Amino acid sequence: MLHPVDWSIVGPALVAGLLVLTTHVPLGMQVLSRGIVFIDLAIAQIAGLGVIAADALGWEPQGWAVQAAAASAALAGAALLTWMERRWPDIQEALIGVLFVLASCVGILLLAGNPHGGEHLKDLLVGQILWVTNSQLTAMAVLSAVILVLWFGAPQLMRRGGFYVLFALAVTASVQLVGVYLVFSSLIMPALAVRHAPARWKLPLAYGMGVIAYGLGLSLSAMLDWPSGAVVVLAMALSAAVFSTVIPAPKGGKPHG
Repeated sequence: MLHPVDWSIVGPALVAGLLVLTTHVPLGMQVLSRGIVFIDLAIAQIAGLGVIAADALGWEPQGWAVQAAAASAALAGAALLTWMERRWPDIQEALIGVLFVLASCVGILLLAGNPHGGEHLKDLLVGQILWVTNSQLTAMAVLSAVILVLWFGAPQLMRRGGFYVLFALAVTASVQLVGVYLVFSSLIMPALAVRHAPARWKLPLAYGMGVIAYGLGLSLSAMLDWPSGAVVVLAMALSAAVFSTVIPAPKGGKPHG
C-alpha cells in the first residue's frame, strides 16, 4: 500500500540532504582523486565515536557539549591522518581502514552496557534524516557556507592539512544528520558517477545526481513506509549507475581533466 508523501516531514529531510551534498560533492571528488576513499568512513566513525562517548558521559544528546565532543574527535582524527600522510604515504589507505575499524570497535564497547546501545548504533549508521530540526538545519547551513567559502575561496588550503580539517568539520555535522552510510554515499557515489565527464561538467552533474537520489529516495521511503536512510542509499546507487552508463568513458580510457 502506497502512502501519500507528507512534505512537512519529507521537506526538511530533503533540505538536510541538499545541505550535505553542497559540501560532500566537492569533498568526495577530492577524496577520489587522492585515492583515499575510506577517509570518509573513518572520519565519520571517529566523529560518531565522539557522540557515543558524550552519550556515555550522560551529556544532553543535542547539546553543544556533544557537538564539541564530535568535532574534537573528528579534528583529532584529521590531525592523525595528516601526520600519517606525511609519515607513511605508501600505506595511507590501509591505515585509514584500520582507524575506521578501531573507532567502530571502541564505539561498540562504549555502548555495550547501554540498554539502548543497539538503537544508538543504528541511528549513527543509518541516521534519522526524517526527524531533523530547524536548529540543526540552520547550523548545517551556516557551517556549509563557511566550508564552501574556504574551499572555493582559498584553494591553497587544500595543499596543506586544511583539507582534513574542512573534511572533519563537514563530516562531523553531516553524520549526525544523515548517518555514516549516507555520508559515505553522498561523498563517493556522485564522484564515481561523473568521473568520466568533462571537468567543467563534473560538479553540476554530480550535484544533479545527488539531488535526484535524495528526492527519489525520500519520496519512495515515505510512500512505502521504509527506512529513509537505507532507501536513499539505494536510490543514490541506482542514480550513480544510470549516470555512469549515460556518461561515456573518454577514448583511450583516461578520464577528463
